[in-house]
Amino acid sequence: MKKLLIRGGKKLDGIVEIAGAKNAALPLMVASILTDEKLTLTNVPHVSDIATMANLLTSLGIEISLDGSHEDGGNHGRVLVFDAKNISNPIAPYDLVRKMRASIFILGPLLARLGTAKVSLPGGCAIGTRPVDLHLKAMEKLGAKIELEGGYVNAHVDGRLKGAEIHFEKVSVGATENTMMAATLAQGETILYNAACEPEIIDLAKCLTAMGAKIEGAGTPRIVIQGVEKLHAAKHQIIADRIEAGTYAVAAGITGGRIVLQGLDLWILTGFREELEKAGLSFKQITPNEVEVTRTADRVQPVSISTHPYPGFATDMQAQFMSLMAIADGASTIEENIFENRFMHVLELVRMGANIEAHGNLSVVKGVAKLTGAEVMATDLRASVSLVLAGLVADGETVINRLYHLERGYERLAEKLIACGADIKILY
Repeated sequence: MKKLLIRGGKKLDGIVEIAGAKNAALPLMVASILTDEKLTLTNVPHVSDIATMANLLTSLGIEISLDGSHEDGGNHGRVLVFDAKNISNPIAPYDLVRKMRASIFILGPLLARLGTAKVSLPGGCAIGTRPVDLHLKAMEKLGAKIELEGGYVNAHVDGRLKGAEIHFEKVSVGATENTMMAATLAQGETILYNAACEPEIIDLAKCLTAMGAKIEGAGTPRIVIQGVEKLHAAKHQIIADRIEAGTYAVAAGITGGRIVLQGLDLWILTGFREELEKAGLSFKQITPNEVEVTRTADRVQPVSISTHPYPGFATDMQAQFMSLMAIADGASTIEENIFENRFMHVLELVRMGANIEAHGNLSVVKGVAKLTGAEVMATDLRASVSLVLAGLVADGETVINRLYHLERGYERLAEKLIACGADIKILY
């Protein structure tokens, strides 16, 4: 199993090309189910979650081909072409779905296109407090009949889905995306209230609109979808990954270096940029396509944050921000309000000399002058990269186990950091 060996203390300086957003790409791939014509996506990130989703879609009978490379024929990044003309199987089995919670996205599009779907509960998760219940309730509002049996969601609808008013009990990006896709082919008007507002929602709406959908209000809490009978072929470029960009911004800040982020505009960093600036980071749009990140203060400044739905502080940046606060000149608090059990990186950071106390969904971080290298274990995607960031600034060597977590969402992370001067080796 691969590991990362990091020798800390190097001040990073270089250019990092930001990949397409994984969290945008996954529902966009699933949107191919909605049409019997081809959907072409450019700027597709090369991460394992994309491969997992591709395998799931292929199992349904969708043909996927790789067409082009970086800046090839005017395209940006990897290009994937999806042809769902001959969907032959509306069943998503457990052995494919268990690897990624985003697999539930296929439920709405399958119901809209075929009128039936059988999808394993993602990761075998229980209905109740888990976000998947929001997806199921929304599908029922659109007229689907849902049964849970043997760990599977069995869903069907007589004829077409019917437009409805849907009030989400809490903000959910996944449920908003799933319902928005299903509603594009529903009969009549669907209005989503308390909808998620993330840039990924806007990106999905742009793609669906290019396919012929009628959507208004994406990026606001109220989204209106007028159902159409058919969607058609389209080509869409996936937005830059704001979480990847934020992660490399923290890398510049935690090492006191300078990194130029290529392929994005400053607006996309809404949701954590202000807090990073308070911590002592500076962001400058140096070209229409490049943002320079530096640290202006001698020491990182302590900043307390609470995670909230967009435009609040992004939960996917919480672990990285904690690593930054671990070396701050003072104490801060970090409150996690989106996901439970998202402080699993705390104990590993403590092993590296961080002074952190976690109490339920609140962590108190007392900054230390330095961190010390240690052997640590990655527990999930964002927790993993927080350990990489800590290793970049720690004295001595840090060894990070379970590298496969990182590969789910970061394209060539080690290589990009090495190009900026980091001392990193991949161990096999």
